[in-house]
Amino acid sequence: MIRTHVVTGAFGYTGKYIARRLLEAGSKVTTLTGHPESPNQFGERLTTSPFNFDNPAALARTLEGADTLFNTYWIRFAHGGINHDTAVENLMTLISAAEDAGVRRIVHLSITNATLDSSLPYFRGKAQVEDAICQSSMSHAILRPTVIFGREDILLNNIAWMLRKFPFHPIFGDGDYQVQPIFVDDLAALAVELGHSRENVALDAVGPEVHTYREMVSLILDKIGANSRLIRVNPKVALIVSRIMGVILRDVLLTRDEIDGLMSDLLVSKSGELAPGSTLFSDWLTENAHLLGQGYVSELDRHYR
Repeated sequence: MIRTHVVTGAFGYTGKYIARRLLEAGSKVTTLTGHPESPNQFGERLTTSPFNFDNPAALARTLEGADTLFNTYWIRFAHGGINHDTAVENLMTLISAAEDAGVRRIVHLSITNATLDSSLPYFRGKAQVEDAICQSSMSHAILRPTVIFGREDILLNNIAWMLRKFPFHPIFGDGDYQVQPIFVDDLAALAVELGHSRENVALDAVGPEVHTYREMVSLILDKIGANSRLIRVNPKVALIVSRIMGVILRDVLLTRDEIDGLMSDLLVSKSGELAPGSTLFSDWLTENAHLLGQGYVSELDRHYR
């Protein structure tokens, strides 16, 4: 029996890897996207529909017949009248539409250490969505990644670009806060595997290596062979500089919430469980360093323009 699945954002980063794995397994896949006009690299194998958050009935019709909904939809920062509260409302609409359509299971990408009482809208909003999923009629798998690395990743590419471009690179504070990155295809494989299950599960989707932020940036610096010098800066100063660069590059480089979340050690698993990801960031970086930072990648260009 050929199953039908829905993936949000199959033209994006993580969603593309999930869709590819589902298609390679012989499944039928539909993507919900905010950019239905985007080039479809999967051709006729992937059908496309708009999100239709403002039309729940149409959204439910799109989801009819789907076995599993793989959700990667979220926003990194507020822009164009959409903030994290809006993203939460949109996902509440999606969850309700999936229930109305009879979707069996939802696999949702959240983030590590999301809590309802978080002072950070990104983490608090993720926790609100997790709570709604747990209360829904669908079985669920909630995956909580941290930094997701891969060739299409914007964050690591732009760190490498700045290391190649400038003689100095800022490290916020002492840089001893930790990150536990996971390879994008490891995350996709885990999502697809858990999509077949019926068990309700929530786990930290992290990789096998833990680095301090300073160690991670130093590793990138070493592998790409740049000569930039790492310097400690006050986070407030770093935010001001990033905003100035954002004006020049017509992009958003960094937000206060991202710095606060990073420096609060929210991007590392505290579960004590075995990391499900197997790809070592250091090994991947060795193989792909020559590709990183060759040009700046704009978040606004990729998602909003």
